[in-house]
Formats: sequence, C-alpha cells, structure tokens
Amino acid sequence: MKTNSGAKKRFTLTGTGKIKRKHAFKSHILTKKTKKQKRNLTHMGLVHKSDLNSVKTLLALK
Repeated sequence: MKTNSGAKKRFTLTGTGKIKRKHAFKSHILTKKTKKQKRNLTHMGLVHKSDLNSVKTLLALK
C-alpha cells in the first residue's frame, strides 16, 4: 500500500510510536487572533486515539 503524500508531510512518528501533528489555524488571518492563542498553536500535538487508525492507514503503518 502506498503512503498518502499529503499525510506524510503533515504527520511524524515519535520514538514511542505515537504520531505528532501541528495545530490548525496558524497559517493566515493571524491579526484577529490573540498572542496567547497564536503561542499555544505553535506547540506540536499528538493525534487523538480516535483518529489513530485512519492516520496509520494513510501512513501505511497498518
């Protein structure tokens, strides 16, 4: 099975097997967002367990 090329640009695997992701809403229209909002969107997050199976399928890990 091929890896989805959009997903491989968006997700990275951690050493323990979890999947890291970036937060949405940080690319444009930033003037109306507060400094606190933009700062909190900077940090990486983890993919929620309910979405893990579909993301793993896109990354051909399953």
